Amino acid sequence: MAKKVTGYIKLQINAGAATPAPPVGPALGQRGVNIMEFCKSFNEKTKDKAGFKVPVVITVYSDKSFSFITKQPPASALLMHAAGLKKGSDNPLKNIIGKITRAQLMEVVNRKIEDLNTTDIEMAANTIAGSARSIGIQVID
Repeated sequence: MAKKVTGYIKLQINAGAATPAPPVGPALGQRGVNIMEFCKSFNEKTKDKAGFKVPVVITVYSDKSFSFITKQPPASALLMHAAGLKKGSDNPLKNIIGKITRAQLMEVVNRKIEDLNTTDIEMAANTIAGSARSIGIQVID
């Protein structure tokens, strides 16, 4: 018989660096989940994505066990990494602070497409290009 789901917890945690400190500890502690067990398994699964905040959806079951799904880092973080930036533009309409090539954009799209609501590469590229424009990055051919 399947376990009964008692709730979901959505967090963004630095990859490979989950600790019992807030926000992880309080969020999991309220549901009675073993915090250290989650931290160890999350850190093991995300050690290859170091340097990014990784969204995670934790499913908590009635017997206090859990399972989790990690997603790709946010598109804006991937774009800023590709452009070599620390933060986005304060006014993206006036201040273009970085440029990426179409090939770099497609690398981000291929990495992020599993989390998007489309399977069409061109539509996904348009979505990610819009995210790039909104943080002040210009896509050049």
